[in-house]
Amino acid sequence: MSLTLYLLDTENPDMELSFNVTHNLTEMAQEAELYDCLWRAEKNGFVKAGQLVEPIKRGLKSLGAMPEQFKKYNQPNGWGSYDVFVSWLKRVLEACEENPDCLIETCV
Repeated sequence: MSLTLYLLDTENPDMELSFNVTHNLTEMAQEAELYDCLWRAEKNGFVKAGQLVEPIKRGLKSLGAMPEQFKKYNQPNGWGSYDVFVSWLKRVLEACEENPDCLIETCV
């Protein structure tokens, strides 16, 4: 199971960005205070990509400041790790900064 986060451009329906990450990272996301804005974006009032920029920046700052605290959530089976999550967040952040008016859609 996974989360797919879509960024949709209403002015250009052919433009769609998607980012997929395993559900095994939900505990890490909760600890970094990112779960509600990513896994439950629409339910928590996150409608446009630009709204995710600051929460993701704060989450990345926490993740970078205390990596060992977050690495305890690495999955023993290898499906979900600190490094994967940080890399995924950086890609999502870049896309959100470049496309702040895109609509957010999630599929969990």
